[in-house]
Amino acid sequence: HVVTEPNQFPVAERDAIIVDAIFGSGLNRPADGLAAEIINRINESHCIKISVDMPSGLFTEDNSNNNKEAIVRADYTLSFQFPKLSFMFPENYIYTGEWHILDIGLHPDAIRNTATPYYFIEELLIRPLIKKRKKFDHKGIYGHGLLIAGSSVKTGAAILSAKAALRAGIGLITCHVPSKSVTSVISSLPEAMIRCDQNSEIITSVENFNEFSAVGAGPGLGKAPETALMIHNLICECKKPLVLDADALNIISANKEWIEKIPPDSILTPHPKEFERLAGKTDDGYSRLMCQVSFSEKHNCIVILKGAYSSISLPDGRVFFNSTGNPGMATAGSGDVLTGIILSLLSQSYRPADAALVGVYLHGLAGDIAAEKGGMECIIASDITGNLGEAYCRIRGEAVTNN
Repeated sequence: HVVTEPNQFPVAERDAIIVDAIFGSGLNRPADGLAAEIINRINESHCIKISVDMPSGLFTEDNSNNNKEAIVRADYTLSFQFPKLSFMFPENYIYTGEWHILDIGLHPDAIRNTATPYYFIEELLIRPLIKKRKKFDHKGIYGHGLLIAGSSVKTGAAILSAKAALRAGIGLITCHVPSKSVTSVISSLPEAMIRCDQNSEIITSVENFNEFSAVGAGPGLGKAPETALMIHNLICECKKPLVLDADALNIISANKEWIEKIPPDSILTPHPKEFERLAGKTDDGYSRLMCQVSFSEKHNCIVILKGAYSSISLPDGRVFFNSTGNPGMATAGSGDVLTGIILSLLSQSYRPADAALVGVYLHGLAGDIAAEKGGMECIIASDITGNLGEAYCRIRGEAVTNN
């Protein structure tokens, strides 16, 4: 059919499939006229819709000024060679649906010689970064991390984070917790060592943190003034690799002049709302990404913005999007587990950038394994930790023996 008027659009049966290939990745202005009307007809149909390379009307990067009513809402997108940047943003899911990558045989040299700040994390990138253990290694080789976490009503955050650090391979971990939390941590995690705060309810003072291989702070802390002062002292004085999460970030967000004091190459792990409090409100995924990149460059830190396709921005302007993980990981404590994993890797002398990349990929893969075993709906944070060992084995290509 040659269509020159909207009413010439063929009527498709409900069990038909519409293959959308009107526009590709070269589109540089919003669809209008006949094309926009046909896109509307496609969206009004109840057929399965498959877009080739790009949903027609969607831009590859910034869609903030696009006509949202003139973009195909595909059920599936079969994209050529690489995902497009706009696929990484949650507001574009209604257009891309479930997307898959088709290898169209672009030459490796052409790919290698094409400059881009954006990367998609897959196993081939992560496998060489995993450190190999040697026969005569001992626990001292794998570092001693300090975890500053928990309050009397959120002791579980410290337990989840510390257990993940241990499962991720740390040699030793010390948990600094309020005195009221000590018994719970010891009974739940006998492998961990404990430092007891002078306060029974909250953490108020941490000493000698530079004696450790790396420091993690934030899960379950609360935002009491005494805790805030402790975080200020930590970021001003810490000389060791540092990962900051949750309430540590919320405290800094409430005292924005402290951002400049965060040590270079520190890893920050906010979810979108925490990042908004830290760096400012944005209107869409692309604008938020630009804000994230700018924040990392300006403050010389690594930001892990958590979510589907978690984005990791480095101080040099590069951004890595994660390929692992699933919606079942949207559960209480999942972020605490990630903090523990990253603290573990930093303690094991991974470079901060590598710790961020490996930690996010490993965390997501363990969640995927948990989903394979029991379904996404039933995942809890402990399931992610419990599957870290199998995740390591899969990355290394080793067989897993199930007892």
